[in-house]
Amino acid sequence: MEWRPQSEALQQLVGAGLLALATLAGAAQTSADRAKAGVGAPVQELTPAKDLSPKERTAREEHWPQEIRQQLFVPDFLPRLDAKTWSSFSPVEGVVADRVTYQTADGMVVPAIVYRPEKQHGKIPGIVVINGHGGDKFSWYAFYSGMMFARAGAMVVTYDPIGEGERNIDKKSRAGSHDKIVDTPRWGQRLAGLMQVDAMQAVSYLASRPEVDPKRIGIVGYSMGSFIAGITGAIDTRIHAIILSGGGVYDGPGGYFDMNPLPCQSPPYKSLSVLGDRGAVLYALNAARGPMLVMNGDNDTVMDMAHHPPAWFESVRQRAVALRGTDKNMFTTILYPGISHRTSWVDRDGVEWLEQQLHFANWSAAEIARMPTTHISGWAKANNVDITPSYMREDREGGLDALGTGFPGIKRSDLMVLPDAEWNAMKNRLTYEAWAAKTLTAEQSGTK
Repeated sequence: MEWRPQSEALQQLVGAGLLALATLAGAAQTSADRAKAGVGAPVQELTPAKDLSPKERTAREEHWPQEIRQQLFVPDFLPRLDAKTWSSFSPVEGVVADRVTYQTADGMVVPAIVYRPEKQHGKIPGIVVINGHGGDKFSWYAFYSGMMFARAGAMVVTYDPIGEGERNIDKKSRAGSHDKIVDTPRWGQRLAGLMQVDAMQAVSYLASRPEVDPKRIGIVGYSMGSFIAGITGAIDTRIHAIILSGGGVYDGPGGYFDMNPLPCQSPPYKSLSVLGDRGAVLYALNAARGPMLVMNGDNDTVMDMAHHPPAWFESVRQRAVALRGTDKNMFTTILYPGISHRTSWVDRDGVEWLEQQLHFANWSAAEIARMPTTHISGWAKANNVDITPSYMREDREGGLDALGTGFPGIKRSDLMVLPDAEWNAMKNRLTYEAWAAKTLTAEQSGTK
């Protein structure tokens, strides 16, 4: 999308919120509606790989990512990275946190905190953390993961999604700014495309760092972040390993994501209907890229796991295997009994799996197996860490036993990347409102 100056009238329109026809709270579809939707209508299975020639199989696997990019307005060539380190600090012994910005789609800029080991010998892996809805680099699991994985010997990118943190007009978290539903046909697809490029540029950042082995880059995504990560993995072959936590329910017509009222999920997922069996295609493309672990609780009402039992995952897995013609790198699952929505990659299972795929520089599998853990609800209270009360429950994030001990809560002010003067000078390249004004102009002009 080409940058166009914002008119004063358009800025006022966006600022006044007149673009918003509804927010999540007032959307027609509710979580109850999604629960009733279940897995949606049966999918029409695509031609299995065994019935195609090698040439036809290759053409199909090349076409699918191109179609996803086109539907979500992801450019064929990613924008220039233009990464800049503004300052650094040490949140805990042995870990350095860099305050970084990098460029994303539509001329916008992403503020990020990049965690790295203070000392390293040889190449290290890289990990991108993609937040759940309302989350950002200020979320506890973002900075805990950053410190934990940096101690393990990895470089970790945590960043603000559009409309949250330093990409929010008031620098707020859990603001939900991008939940506004805008009366233009491809808004949600463009929004999802921006989120895709945000994540892909985080991968580009890691690949650009001389300390990082570009063949050992992984992504961990939570909830909305798992929705994003599963699509990113289908179109970006630079990523080696992906964990989806609280998600992966890529189901049929009228199912969970189709019925989700959020513009960042329902419109883009519906647009991928052109693929046919969307879930199987996404999982097949991820297997072509590399390994994937899907972690869920069987009592997760947020992701409607009651309608997505092990048999459902096994069905979509078998369809994906048929499309690939092999089960190599096909996703595997962990299902926790009695557990709801949470970031399970911080537990021992998640860290062990990542060690197997990425090979941490400082932690071995044997060390991970015997390492002590931190119970998150107690840690959050002791360190004055902000976690939404409903997520402090033992069956959600509060009940996690995260690997490692001795990690502090990081002050919000320490996680701000840009000084106030610089943020004010750059806010037309940072905030949801600025992006919305550009995007509305592009939609009205028919820009691709």
